[in-house]
This record gives sequence, C-alpha cells and structure tokens, in this order.
Amino acid sequence: MNFTPRKAEDDSKSAKIIQYDSVTKYMAKDLITFRPEQDIYEVIDLMLKHKISGAPVLDASGKLIGLLSEKDCLRVMIASAYHNEPVGTRHVADYMTINVAVITPDKDVLDVANMFLNSNYRRFPVVENGKLLGQVSRRDILRAAKDLRTNTWKS
Repeated sequence: MNFTPRKAEDDSKSAKIIQYDSVTKYMAKDLITFRPEQDIYEVIDLMLKHKISGAPVLDASGKLIGLLSEKDCLRVMIASAYHNEPVGTRHVADYMTINVAVITPDKDVLDVANMFLNSNYRRFPVVENGKLLGQVSRRDILRAAKDLRTNTWKS
C-alpha cells in the first residue's frame, strides 16, 4: 500500500500549506549503542535488560556502521544449533545489519510515517554527515500523529 497524503489543502483560491514537525522533535536522543567488537551474548543480555528491540552500532569515531536487531540476534541461536558454531566467540559485527536505511534530520514526520508504511523497518537512525543524532521508531511517529490530531485535525 502506498499512501502519500497531500501536504496542502485547497480551502479557497489559495492553497494553505500544512507544515509538519521535523522528525528531530520526536526522535530518541539518549540511545544505547553497541560496538562491533562487543560479544554478542553480552549485547543480547543488554537488550533484554533494557527492554529494547535493537540499537545502532557505532565505530570508535561515533560513525554509524550498522544496526543490531532482535531478528539479527536470533541468528545466533540458528548458527549455534544448525551450524555447530562455538558459543561465546561471536561479536556484534558477525550479526549486525550493515545496509542500514537512515534518515536525515530534515525529514518531517509525514515523510517518515510514509517510509514506515512502505517498509518492514521498526526504526530509522537519524544521521547527519555520518554521525548518529538519534533514532526514530514507529511509536515515536505515533506520538507525532497524536499531537497532529490534537493540533490540526478538525472534529
């Protein structure tokens, strides 16, 4: 389904443009992040402890190099059970997704909502010049939709 709402309303002779909030207003900024050399089991423990479903992976300079999700971590179990890989010798770099879909801080919440509708992603890192600024999730965009409803929609 490709749903792209109009960003303009034509009430009379002139169009009234609706400005949507920047994604930066709703993104999470204080993120748990991982390093590629971290032990995968240590990271799984952290994800369970902090009740997160994934996190960005950064190199030593803070550049985003990947994303590790619950789904990526399930491959640990498969690798161990089906491929007889040794337990305790694997790192985040062995399982992380390296082709990460990112967004820039100039995106508005409507753009990002449409991106979520047209993908299976649950989160998008917000990146500027290779540096991670934050992360926006589906839930963050739902909060934006609630705010939009209370501020702009007519009853």
